[in-house]
Formats: sequence, structure tokens, C-alpha cells
Amino acid sequence: MTLRSLLTGGRSRAVIATATTAVCAAALAGCTDSGTDSTAATTLAPASAEYDLSAVCPKDVVVQLQWQPQSDMAGVIGLLGPGYTVDTNAKSVTGPLAFDGQDTGVDITLRAGGPAIGFQSVPSAMYADDSIDLGLVHGDQLISAAAKQRVVGVTPLLQYNPSIIMWDPSSHPNVKTIADVGKSNASVVVSKDQIFPQWLVAKGLLKAGQLDTSYDGAPARFVGDPTITQQGFANSEPYTYEHETPTWDKPVGYAMVKDAGYDVYASNVSVRADRVEKLSPCLQKLVPMIQQTGKNHVNSPEAINATIVDWVSQDVSFTPYTAGEAAYSAKLLKDKAVIAPGTDGVWGSYDSAKAQQVVNDLVPILNADGANLPAQLPADQLFTTQFISASVR
Repeated sequence: MTLRSLLTGGRSRAVIATATTAVCAAALAGCTDSGTDSTAATTLAPASAEYDLSAVCPKDVVVQLQWQPQSDMAGVIGLLGPGYTVDTNAKSVTGPLAFDGQDTGVDITLRAGGPAIGFQSVPSAMYADDSIDLGLVHGDQLISAAAKQRVVGVTPLLQYNPSIIMWDPSSHPNVKTIADVGKSNASVVVSKDQIFPQWLVAKGLLKAGQLDTSYDGAPARFVGDPTITQQGFANSEPYTYEHETPTWDKPVGYAMVKDAGYDVYASNVSVRADRVEKLSPCLQKLVPMIQQTGKNHVNSPEAINATIVDWVSQDVSFTPYTAGEAAYSAKLLKDKAVIAPGTDGVWGSYDSAKAQQVVNDLVPILNADGANLPAQLPADQLFTTQFISASVR
């Protein structure tokens, strides 16, 4: 039995901070050495029948994130209720799945991705580990995986990818757009698993010879050679380079890939194609909760941001994520409409025509790189509106 089970009596949620300390000291001495740390919790009221997931969802809904926790994942992280436990060995957090201040009757486990899973793609992790129920998958990676590891997006956390190309304004005073970067002949440092650089080359915005796929996420390369340009995210690097990178500490210039025409749904909450039917009763209730949680974060991000900052602070292997970055990120995601209603006014919805256009655009580019996708790939095999609630406006 886990520490959390001892404290909560199974489904009961009356967790008291002093009880945690007492159990660790008296019954489970050394529990913090196992890589877990529990937060204090308040008692959650049981959910009404509308939000009770106990009869339709797994007892513990396991979600694989695509990177370490950040505010652009608020739609799922915001479901983590008080009393959660951080496991630094598993790079995960587990707690009650809560919605509207109520206990839905099941738990949620969020697992960090990226370096935490050896930079494995989320679809491949989902097919390798049957315990994963949901995964966050960017739309281009979802399309790329369709031949052998098809997953189905059930709602997008982000209406488009916040990826950017960034540069030093002093070194590149005439660069304002990604097309300008292409004309400059500057090196563009990106990670090898990114798909948008291939698209930029295919569209003639960058030259293949400009791409350098050695990006590792660290600022040292950019700081040491400001003549290069590199990938980043609009809700992260512009803030961290100016405010949290002492060797730089000044603004960067950047352009969003979306503004160059790369209009791809991002952070899609996804299910393995062979498990959609089995999880359908759960998704019918859970997806609208995710939609509403994303909407709530736009209008009031503080509580979810605090949870993210707390989780990251408990794991020294994570890149630090400060309250300042979280607040900047939440504001940018709102101001740039990265987290926003779809074209139909519904939060977390898909536009089927847009999805198909993106699929049609990317398939030949991905196939040129060996993806072996069918030339005609229906978008409704990859993105479904089946579980999206039109009432979340």
C-alpha cells in the first residue's frame, strides 16, 4: 500500500499535513529518500454525478507530457488536486483528479517527457507502455507517427504551436521575420526531432544548408555565438534570456513559426488509436473538463502556475521554472491566442478543414524524410471532435 493510500483510506481525501509527517516518521521512516514528496491537502467534496469519473475512467488516469511541466500544459496539470505526491525517481506527480473544486473519484498521474523519457516521442512511449492512458502530442508529430504508432487527438490544449526562431537584434539588425533569417544565411540551430524546420525549408523560407540540428536547449551556444539563430518557444526563451540568463540579460528578437504559415494544433490530448473505443466513456466526461480547465487558466492562471512551479521546484533534475516565467508564459499564451477558442468559439475544439489542410501539407514533406505515410490521409483518423463539448465557450 502506498503512503497516499495509508493517509487517504483509499478513496477518502481527508489528508492532513501533520499526518503525513507522523506516518513518515513512525511507519515509513525514510520515505522522502524514495524520491517522493507530498504536499498538504484540503478535503475535497465528492463530485456530483456529472463529474464523477469513478465508474468510467481508470482509477489512476496516467498522462504522458511532452516535456517537463510548463504553463502551456495547464489544461491537464490544472486537474491535479491538492495533496499530490511528487515522485522524483519516476519524474511524475500523482494526486486526486479534481474539477471545479470537487473530487472526481479517481487519481491523475502526470509524467514528465523530454529528457525524463530519453527524448522518446510521446506516441512511441504510449505504444511501449500500456499504463499510459493519454499523451500530449504536437499535431505534426501526431501526423508523423500515423503509419506505425497512430494516436488520435481528442482536444488541443493549444490552437497552434508557439515555436519561434530567435536571434540577437544587434547581430541581425535587419531580421524581422523567418524569411529574413533565410535571406541572412545565418545558421539556424534546431533539435533533430523538430518537424517545422523541414517545413520552412520546403516552403523556401530557409535553406537546407542553414539547419544545424545540434540544439540541446542550453543557452551557452547562443550566448557564445550571437551570430547564430535558434529555435525556442514564445512563452519561454524571450523571458528567460532577458531575465534569467545572467550571461545574456537583454532582449532577443524572434518570430513565431505560426506567423510564417505553420498553423498546426499543438499539445493535443491524445489516445492510442486502438484504445479510443475502450476509453470513450471516460473521454466523454473528461475532455470537457480539460477544455474548461484550459479556459480557466487564461482568465485566472495563478493557482495552476503555482502547482507547476511547486512540482518543478521539488525535482532538481528539471530546468528551473520560476513564478516570473510562469506568469509571463500565461500572459503570452493569452495575448497571442495560443490558448484560445477555436474558429467556432469553443475552447479546445478542432476545425476539421484546418486539420485536413495541415495533414495534406505535411504528408509529402514527412514522406520525403521516410515517414511512409499514405498519400491520402483523412484528418478524422488523427483528430476527433467526438468528445468535445460545444458548451465550453
